[in-house]
Amino acid sequence: MTKRTDEINLEIKAWEEKDLDLLIQLNEPKMMEYLGGPESAEQIERRHKRYLEIGSKGSMFSINLPGAEAIGSVGYWQTAWNDESVYEVGWSVLSSFQGKGLASQAVKAVIAKIKDERKYHCIHAFPSVHNAASNAICRKLGFHLITECEFEYPPGSFMTCNDWCLNLNETLDR
Repeated sequence: MTKRTDEINLEIKAWEEKDLDLLIQLNEPKMMEYLGGPESAEQIERRHKRYLEIGSKGSMFSINLPGAEAIGSVGYWQTAWNDESVYEVGWSVLSSFQGKGLASQAVKAVIAKIKDERKYHCIHAFPSVHNAASNAICRKLGFHLITECEFEYPPGSFMTCNDWCLNLNETLDR
């Protein structure tokens, strides 16, 4: 049986200084609706610096189409959740590129990188309960819905999220 694929050739590239422009584009009100609203210029600069200096705690990437500017970001970072060290994964794709499966492809590529590290056995994602598209990506890629939870993001602000978990010991053939 042949597996049908509609995947577009995209690549994820390590976060660079020039990706600050992408971060500014991703900061539009519609894009930040489920994340506490747009960030100030200072907050964007701090986040950009964190992405550049993430080091051994994870990796951040720009999502790129062939011959085009970056269209989004995807990454993972070490965190403690329920007294366990895990990776958390997050992503964002510019509005004009949403609904094409690009975020799913980029998250899938990051999962493969995490799996190769063999550092943790679980990856968590915490999309807002109201973010249907991000929750659909988790479902599509084989994450299991654990529970709704209160999650602090941005710092000082709490939102209701779904805690999705992907067990890396399961196969990734979706």
